[in-house]
Amino acid sequence: MALYIALNNFTDQGVRNIKDTAKRSDAVRDMAKKLGVTVKEVFWTMGSYDTVIVFDAPDDAAAAAVVASIGAAGNLRTMTLRAFSQAEINEVLAKMA
Repeated sequence: MALYIALNNFTDQGVRNIKDTAKRSDAVRDMAKKLGVTVKEVFWTMGSYDTVIVFDAPDDAAAAAVVASIGAAGNLRTMTLRAFSQAEINEVLAKMA
């Protein structure tokens, strides 16, 4: 499984419905699970991003499907990052020429 980090900002709709944000995170977990994706953590943050979602996905296509589904709901705009553990980055570095 690959690790992903989604940095999110509320849309106008998301702010109008802010009281439902915790319920929406449960819905995201359920939706992701159906796609073979595990949401590890959801954080509500202060600063440049309103929420951060950390999730494992079997591949980029599954991760993209989750992020697209989140965006289609209209409450968040997302920026997704592929994250590498120390063991994974060591594998990458070992392949360098």
